[in-house]
Amino acid sequence: MGMVVMYGSVSVDGFIADENDQPGPLFDWLSSGDVSLDESAVLKVSQTSYDYTRPYWDQIGVTIAGRHVFDMTDGWDGKPPSGIDHVVVVTHRPKPEGWDPEAPFHFVDGVEAAVAKAQELAGDRIVEVAAGDVGGQVLAAGLVDEVRMDVVPVVFGSGKRYFGSVHAQHLLEDPDMVIQGNRVLHLRYRVHQERSARALRPLT
Repeated sequence: MGMVVMYGSVSVDGFIADENDQPGPLFDWLSSGDVSLDESAVLKVSQTSYDYTRPYWDQIGVTIAGRHVFDMTDGWDGKPPSGIDHVVVVTHRPKPEGWDPEAPFHFVDGVEAAVAKAQELAGDRIVEVAAGDVGGQVLAAGLVDEVRMDVVPVVFGSGKRYFGSVHAQHLLEDPDMVIQGNRVLHLRYRVHQERSARALRPLT
C-alpha cells in the first residue's frame, strides 16, 4: 500500500493562498532556474530543486483534492495534472453535468473513503493529498504518513491555511530532508504515528 503524503507550496507563515485564492509568488520557484522539470519545458527550477522534486513526482500515482480546487481548475479539463494517473475528489455534490465518465476522476464523499479509493488505485505508488482543508482533514483522521512543504520566502498575513481548519496538535518527526533551492526551501517531515490520530491533551 502506497504512502500518503500531504504536499503543497506554502508561505513562511503557513498559507497556500491569499483570501481570494490567489497563490501570489508561491509558485515562482517553479520558474526560477534553468533545469526543465517536465517535458513542456515551462517549469524550470534549480538543479537541487529538480533532484528533490522530480523523483517525488515520479512516484505519485493518485492525487486527492477537494471540490473547491476541482472547480477552480475546471477539473483540469478531465486530464489529471502533472502526469498523475488518477484524481480522487472529495465532495458531497454529484459530478458536474456532462462530465466525461471515462475521465480518470473519482468523486468520493468523505476523506476516509477518498484515501481508501486512492490507495486502491495507486497500489504501491504515493497517494498525494493537496494541502488545505482536505489535507488537514486527512491529517486529523490519522491517515497522513508524511508532510512535504515547499516553503517560499513570503509572508501573507492571512489567507488559506496549509493545514486548513485543523486546530488540534499533531506531532511531526524532525525533518529528515531540508533542501534549499532558488526562492524555496523543501522540507519533509514524517508524521508521528503514535499521536497523529488524536489531539494532544494538556497535562492536568
